Amino acid sequence: MSSGSDTGSGSAEGAARGPRHVAIIMDGNGRWAQARGRPRLFGHHAGARRVREVVEACPKLGIKYLTIFAFSTENWKRTQTEVAGLMSLFRRYIAKEMQALAAKNVRVRFIGDRVRLDAKLIALMDQLELETAGNDGTHLTIALNYGGRDEVARATKRLAQDVADGRLKPADVDEETLPKYLDTCVLPDPDLVIRTSGEARISNFLLWQSAYAEYEFIDTLWPDFSAEELEKLCTSYGRRDRRFGAVKL
Repeated sequence: MSSGSDTGSGSAEGAARGPRHVAIIMDGNGRWAQARGRPRLFGHHAGARRVREVVEACPKLGIKYLTIFAFSTENWKRTQTEVAGLMSLFRRYIAKEMQALAAKNVRVRFIGDRVRLDAKLIALMDQLELETAGNDGTHLTIALNYGGRDEVARATKRLAQDVADGRLKPADVDEETLPKYLDTCVLPDPDLVIRTSGEARISNFLLWQSAYAEYEFIDTLWPDFSAEELEKLCTSYGRRDRRFGAVKL
């Protein structure tokens, strides 16, 4: 369940250590490419390569769960050329990285609505999830055609159907119930959410799950983000006083 005890949230030990679950809004690929006089897709390819470095850095930093925002429900508003290029990039990335991710004990999951994705991409996503299902190293979650509001709406529909079918009583619905219907139901809530590129907004990402997450908005464009910068952010997180609404006496 999304709010599971796996995070250690709320304990002194949990606050003193680095984040166990880091979520990243990978922003700035297009601007990175344009600054170099290249098309936006050039930046997306550079950003995809950066993902590998960040995933590989997670074990030594104590990051068990990494969730990355790859494509939002709003990104369909971009040009057809860019959207088509991104979908092609996702297919190539999955096919290319599948064996490496499996060999490095990475468990991969995808969250988001798959209905609008093409059949070949969905098949590759299913295959990657299956190939890595037995791994228990870094848990990499890729948000693809994902939006926080869309996720909550889809979860609410499933919850409402269970109520209508008599599997759940309306009186039993509370804030502990809905997370069981979210895409992230098997994951702990994120401890730290990072957004690159200098933008200070969350862009409909993990709205429910990040209620008590710590945030870092940094100027670095995603293709320039490094394992060293991730380590600095994790160290900074470890110095924060996370009270979760309580007051220390």
